[in-house]
Amino acid sequence: MGEYMYVFGPGERPELRSDPTSWTEHDGEVGAAHFERLRTATDAGTVILAGLSLDADGPAVVIFEADSEEEAQRFMLEDPFVVHGLFTATLHPFRASLVRGAPTS
Repeated sequence: MGEYMYVFGPGERPELRSDPTSWTEHDGEVGAAHFERLRTATDAGTVILAGLSLDADGPAVVIFEADSEEEAQRFMLEDPFVVHGLFTATLHPFRASLVRGAPTS
């Protein structure tokens, strides 16, 4: 089991990141499916952290566990934001060094 992170980048319509008025009803449905999928994966213990910076310049990330890089790639590519082209994503191996509430020794 390893940890991975994917970072979102602009998709087919880059304005989605900085202009909330550019979202269509369909985009909102995709966003809801993205959130529900990550919430379910968090409840199952797969997702460690997911979130976005609020300044539209910083990253949006998902940090999660997977058994292999192939499984991690599949998890990322099945994200509704990626499937529907709202955003791209790049996968990176990751290691959480310090986590609030976790033992540090």
